[in-house]
Parts: sequence; C-alpha cells; structure tokens
Amino acid sequence: MDRPSAVERSLREAAPHEIFDVVRSLIERRHHARAVELLMADYAMTRLQPVGVLPHTRPPVPVHDSAPGRAFGAQEAHCVSDGPGSTVTAHLPVSVRGDRLGVLSVTLEAGAGGPSADVLEELQECANALAHEVVVAERDTDLFLQARRAERLTLAAEMQWQLLPGRSCARPEYSLGAQLEPAYAIFGDSFDWSASADDLYLTVSNGMGEGIDAALLTNLAINALRNARRASLDLVDQAYLADQAIHGQHQGSYYLSTLLLRFHLPTGAVEIIDAGSPRIWRLRAGVVEAIGLEAQMPLGMFEDTAYVPQHFQVEPGDRLLFISDGVYDALSPGGEKYSSRALAASISATRLLPAAQVPRAVLRELLGHRGSGPAVDDSLVMCLDWHGRPGPVQDDSSPTRAI
Repeated sequence: MDRPSAVERSLREAAPHEIFDVVRSLIERRHHARAVELLMADYAMTRLQPVGVLPHTRPPVPVHDSAPGRAFGAQEAHCVSDGPGSTVTAHLPVSVRGDRLGVLSVTLEAGAGGPSADVLEELQECANALAHEVVVAERDTDLFLQARRAERLTLAAEMQWQLLPGRSCARPEYSLGAQLEPAYAIFGDSFDWSASADDLYLTVSNGMGEGIDAALLTNLAINALRNARRASLDLVDQAYLADQAIHGQHQGSYYLSTLLLRFHLPTGAVEIIDAGSPRIWRLRAGVVEAIGLEAQMPLGMFEDTAYVPQHFQVEPGDRLLFISDGVYDALSPGGEKYSSRALAASISATRLLPAAQVPRAVLRELLGHRGSGPAVDDSLVMCLDWHGRPGPVQDDSSPTRAI
C-alpha cells in the first residue's frame, strides 16, 4: 500500500461485496492495525452501523455523543487513545463529493503522540477511495445498504430511498443536504438534484396519498422530470412533460405538489416554478424570512396546465431551506400545529451547522414538538448553502447569464 493508486487498483479488482475486506487487509498489513471497522450512517442519520453479515453482533454507535460520530459530523479525523490497552483509534469520515456515508475506524498500537500526520493522511486516502467504491458497489451488492438499516423499511420507503440522488453533496458554488422523516416509513415526499458545468437543478416534491400509491406517483413524477431534463428541455417544458405524464396516468385524481428550480452557477440567478409546492425560507445576514412565490397548479391536476417561471437571486452566504407540508402540519400531543415562528427559530438556531447537518437538526426540533407518537405524514427538509462561483463573475453581456 504505497499510495492511493495501489489501494484504488486493489479495490477495482475486488468483488463488490469484498471491497471493505480488501481495505481492511491492506491497512492491517501496512500499519499492523489491531482492528478495522466500517460504520455506515443509517437512513435516519442517527446511528452508525457496522458493515458485516446480518444479523449484526455489534451494537450501533450514535451519531451524537460518540467518537465516530464526531468524525462523521466534523468531517475530519478524530483520534481516541485507550491508555490501558496501549492503543489509539483513528475515526475517519467516509464521504464522496460531500455525501456522508459513514466512518472508517482503525485501531493502532499507540506511539508517542499518536498516529503521525502522514499515517492519518494515508488512512484518510483509504477512506476516500473506499467511499467511491461503496457508491459503485451498491449497484451490485446489498451489503452496504443493509448496514444502513436500523429497522426494516416499508416497501414504499424502499422505493423512495432508491429514487434519491443522495443525502448531501458539495461543489465550490454550493453545499446541499436533505433528509426525510420518518425514514423507515415514507409516504411520498421526495427530492432530486443534478448539476452540470453551469447549472444546478433541484426538485422538492410533497407527495399525495400513502404507501405504494404515493411511492408510485412520486416515481412517475421524478422519472418524467429526469427524462425531460436529460433531453435538455427547459424548466417550463420539464414541468409540462411531468404534468402530462401524471395526468395521463391518473386523470387528475392524483397529483404532486412540486418546486422546480434551476440555479445558474456563475451568477446565482434562480429560475423557479412553484407547482403547489413545499415552501422556501431564506437566511441572509442573520435574518430569516419566507420567500413568497406565486403558486401554480400541482403537476397532474389538470390537463395542459401552462407553467410560468419566476426569478430571484441568491448571494454568497445565503442559506435556503425547502420545507414540505409535513413539517407545518405536524401536531403536538395537544393538537397544536408547528408554527412558522418555531420553524424560523429552528432555522436561526442551526445557522452555524453545515448544510448537510441542518435537515436532521431541524427535524429533531420538530420531533420534540410532535412527540414520540407515529407521524401522520412524512416531512422533508432540504438545505442549500450558496457560496457563489470563485473568481470573477461573467459580465452582463455574456449569453449564459440570462435565464
């Protein structure tokens, strides 16, 4: 294991279900590690669970208040010494392009001052290489997906999770994070994103119905939107195609409330279609405010709906939150709805967290309001931190500036 090229070569040659075993063997040989463990974040983002043959014999580790959880949250290596055992365990984030998958924990013999910077760098390179291979391997093995489950998913939730692009991502221009609750019994809410050189497309959907019917509706809508987007159609035509697909299937008896957005990465110009949507909040310079939009008909409600885009501008330092109706409609045990004031306070209280951690934190506040009883609807929170493109912005004469 000279450098990551050797690690990557070994991983590419391994069977999908063996890639962690390959990394563990390489680390044990190179560093004489006493133990190497891969922990995957569960769907609710509250536990880190070991990868291995089911049933798991090792209990999960909480994301909060644990050493691996600290590495997962901070996205940097965290070392813990075990004095009596003369060992030190390095916990390293396993992430790819901002998507937080889990933690690689490596227990080494303790030396003077703990692992050197070179050793930690080498271990982190192994964790990075492993992260890329896990994403690819999930097409061909269930091993890593099984490790993400603290409990069995409903069939509808299985369909919804397989539809999602990830739970977080990052580029120089932006950072994104999103979360669905209850994670193991989703009703129909969903999100999607895709980026090119100059554009970021976001979709935030508030599903109608329950169970399989809701999951099938959402799958139809998301795939219709992807089909139109991948054909290079503009945002209006994307909405029209999805609207026609849903109406053609359900004749208006089922429809989907959706936000469609296109961010122009060089300038921060935003084009948006509000199709009976989830709502948007903005945190700018410490001030939290709702963004008012002209709501149009949900996708599939009527035949031949004409959608009209709206526009606004994001500035470096802006934070946008996209919130589904399941948050606003959540009831306390006493029957009181979760208020906009409480939501604004939660957005302000989480302003120092990175975008990937904000949805989980906001939903945790919501759970405190709702109590431990079963949810009557699912809740979706997506957070976008806008950094802006580094370097000079194109001038107004650029043909790619206008949308």
